[in-house]
Amino acid sequence: MVSILDEKAPPSPRSRIDHALVGLIKDPRDLPFARLIFSALLVLVPFATVVFVLDPLPWWLGAAYLAVLFPVFIDRYTLMLHNTSHRRLFGKGHEGLNILVPLVLGPFMGQTPYTYFAHHIGMHHPENNLPDDLSSTMRFRRDSLRGFLVYYGTFMGLGIVQLVAYHRRRGHSRMARMALFGELGWYLAIALLLWLRPWPTLVVFVIPFLLIRFMMMAGNWAQHAFIDAADPANPYRNSITSINTRYNRRCFNDGYHIGHHVKANRHWSEMPSDFEAQLATYRDQGAVVFQGLDYFQIWALLMAKRYKSLARHFVDLSERPRTEAEVIDFLRERTRPIPASR
Repeated sequence: MVSILDEKAPPSPRSRIDHALVGLIKDPRDLPFARLIFSALLVLVPFATVVFVLDPLPWWLGAAYLAVLFPVFIDRYTLMLHNTSHRRLFGKGHEGLNILVPLVLGPFMGQTPYTYFAHHIGMHHPENNLPDDLSSTMRFRRDSLRGFLVYYGTFMGLGIVQLVAYHRRRGHSRMARMALFGELGWYLAIALLLWLRPWPTLVVFVIPFLLIRFMMMAGNWAQHAFIDAADPANPYRNSITSINTRYNRRCFNDGYHIGHHVKANRHWSEMPSDFEAQLATYRDQGAVVFQGLDYFQIWALLMAKRYKSLARHFVDLSERPRTEAEVIDFLRERTRPIPASR
C-alpha cells in the first residue's frame, strides 16, 4: 500500500482578502495562486523597484533581493505559471487580470512573456516527449552530464529559433508570434536596461532568467528520464511520478507528472487522489515512481550516476518485490538513448 502525504485539499478562504480574491478567480481551489500573485505584487515588485532606484546598488541589497526571490517566490510562481497556462485563473468579468501571471510577474521570475505558453502548451504536450518535441530527452543518455549540457545548451542557443520554426511548420501563426515577440521583446528591453542600469538589471532580470531556464530544463530532464523504449508515447512509460516531497507541498503537486500527461488539464489538487485511484494502472504499466525525491534531486543523482540512492527511493509497485540490483538494472535500462527512428 502506498501512503500519500502530499496535500489533497486546497485551503479555504480565511480573511476578507481571501474572500475578495476568490471572487475574482474561476475555481476557488486556486486561491493559493491568487494569494501568491497578491503577495508578489505587494512584496517582490516594490522590492525590485527599490533595487533599481538606489544608485549605486549595495551588493548586500542585491543579495537580499535574490534571497527573497528564490526561496520564497520563484518555484511557486513557476508552477503557478504552469497550472494557469493549462487552466485560466481569472473568471468572467475579470479576464484581463490573466496577464498578471505571464506578462506582469513573468519577467521578475525569469520568464519571457508568453514563451512558456507557446513552448509548453503549444509544443511539448502535443508532442509528448517524442522526437518532434523540441525538449525531448529520448535521444540522450539520461544519466550523462555531457548529454544534459548539450541538451541545455541547445535550448539556450537555438530554442526560440526552433520553437518559432516548429509553429510555422504546423501553421500555428499565433503561437509563433507569441514565442517570437515575447522572447525578442524581453531581449530588447533587457539590452536597454543593461545599458541604463547594469547591476540592478543583472540582479532583477538576468540572473533569474538564467537560473530558472536551467532549473526548468533539469526538471524536464528528470520528468522524462526513465523511458520505455518499447512504448515511448505512453505517458505511464515516458514520464515519472514523485510523491511525498516538500516540493509537492510547495509547488501544487507538480511531482505527479504521469497523471499530468495522462490528463493535462487535471486540477493540481486532484493529483494525489487520482494517483491512488489508478495505482493498479501504474503497476500494470510498469510506471516509475519515486518517494521523497523531487525532480532536481533525481536530476542530480542521475548526473552522479547514483543509482543506489535512486533505488532506495523507488516505489516498487510490482507484485513480486524486486531486489535493489533488479531495480537498478531496470532504471539503467530506462535511461538509455532511444533512436528517433525507433
